[in-house]
Amino acid sequence: MLHKTSPFVLIAAFFVSAAACHTSDTPAPESTAAAPGVAATPAAPEPPKPVPAELPDVVARVNGQEVKKADFDMLIKNMEVSQGPVPAERRDEILRGALDRLIEYTVLKQEAKDRNITVADAEVEARLHEMRKNFPKEVDFTKALEARGMSLDRLRADAQVDMIISKMLDAEVASAQPATDEDVRDFYEKNQQKFKQEEAVRASHILILADEKADEATRKKARAQIEAVLKRARAGEDFAALAQAHSQDGSAAQGGDLDFFTRGRMVPPFEQAAFALKVGDISDVVTTQFGYHIIKATDRRGEETVPLEQVRPQVKEYLTKQRKQERADAFIAGLKQKSRIEVLI
Repeated sequence: MLHKTSPFVLIAAFFVSAAACHTSDTPAPESTAAAPGVAATPAAPEPPKPVPAELPDVVARVNGQEVKKADFDMLIKNMEVSQGPVPAERRDEILRGALDRLIEYTVLKQEAKDRNITVADAEVEARLHEMRKNFPKEVDFTKALEARGMSLDRLRADAQVDMIISKMLDAEVASAQPATDEDVRDFYEKNQQKFKQEEAVRASHILILADEKADEATRKKARAQIEAVLKRARAGEDFAALAQAHSQDGSAAQGGDLDFFTRGRMVPPFEQAAFALKVGDISDVVTTQFGYHIIKATDRRGEETVPLEQVRPQVKEYLTKQRKQERADAFIAGLKQKSRIEVLI
């Protein structure tokens, strides 16, 4: 599904790991720059219309069909379960956005019905099965439903509508032309800053835990342990084997390997020690709030721009999905424009 239109998409996102409108990690292009010599001063958006504290039973009508307060309340509850309470200072903005999504969903549901689009019951059950797989036990799945004020029948019905809408939107965007190599190159050349790779070091470490608040005897014992391991590492013993045998960090199973990391990713004492090392060097004992570490630098890379050929597939996928999303957005906007929409709050 290319467009998050269902008011229950937050439930779907909770149950299903694949997001409906996922794009690659390639950043989106920046907004178009202002003309030379003209300062870009965007107008401040108008504040949203206040949403009453008490809502009527019907919050909107779409082509005569009522959009009920109960569904609106369920959408807000789902949002709060997933993202936390609605901040008071953003209440009007968030609730207005949620209502617009609910109206959009109703418009799409009506259009799909007019087109007689259906999905087989077996497909719906398969979707529910995928949702359940995200929970270790059936009781956890049930609790997640209860937290959102939903029954299994309601989830099944909503999943069916989501799939029908998705099927319609997929058909609408199917004819969108995929990005070309020329498009990819143009995007890459205009967005060089997005493809810069920071300086990074790859390191392995061995950690002996020692809480900052531990008594002196406990910390002294931990320090003696790490110094004994350091002595063996500098004598030429395999660092990865020592990490597997002695490190009290989760990376021990990987021989202490932390992969590449850039500045700002690790606590300051660890970062400073790691970036000061040459490849192959082993640090002195490094103290952090976690305890005592020894670090071995295993690789380094300088700041560089990632070559086009390395990111071409991701950029092409991103641009193609962007085109499909734009087509879906235009389709939805057209449906809304020709619909009779009455907002009653």
